[in-house]
Amino acid sequence: MTRLAEAMTALEALGEAKVRDGMARYGIVTAERVLGVSMANIQKVAKQLGRDHALAEALWDTRVYEARLLVAYVADPAALTPGQMDAWTRDMDNWATPDTLAFKLFDQSPHAFAMVDRWADDPDEWVKRMAFALLASLALHDKKRIDEPFLERLPLIEAAATDKRNFIRKGVSWALRSIGGKQSPALRGAARHMANRLAASSDKTAKWIGRDAQKAFTKVDG
Repeated sequence: MTRLAEAMTALEALGEAKVRDGMARYGIVTAERVLGVSMANIQKVAKQLGRDHALAEALWDTRVYEARLLVAYVADPAALTPGQMDAWTRDMDNWATPDTLAFKLFDQSPHAFAMVDRWADDPDEWVKRMAFALLASLALHDKKRIDEPFLERLPLIEAAATDKRNFIRKGVSWALRSIGGKQSPALRGAARHMANRLAASSDKTAKWIGRDAQKAFTKVDG
């Protein structure tokens, strides 16, 4: 049995109709094949398989929803190229795939910030969602405590704050909240200043993002 066959057999055995049928409630609408495997079970399969970038590439090509989520745990972030990250992102058709790859794979790539810049004003909904999910993931997982890469990308958040598409506005808010939740006084101050400015905007979407971030910052600040 090949590694791909092993992975797909494991996923198919864990498929559940109730999981598959419930995806629509979370706005996960995909035209590709769906097995109905929970995230917890996808992670279990990933632990059995380990890192294998060639396997990740084969899993992606199956176009199966859960196989593509499994890629986030199996692919080697050091082996990712900008071209591959871009190709995978442009092949997505729902919000959960970019969020999972951003949070578990792409944010570990040395190309991550450059890809945020590339995608932040892309007209495609899922590509643009990836940009801000990735920026949020970088902020949440950053251990180097360097302010500049995040300060430099706050203008991307402001530029996207008037995009009315639901999954974009939520991604933009997520990125702003994540940057503002860091311990750096400079980042906290800059993010709060931007949230206040957006909350005062005449644009409804920008206002929503600003207020959403303000609520999160109030909780963080106690």
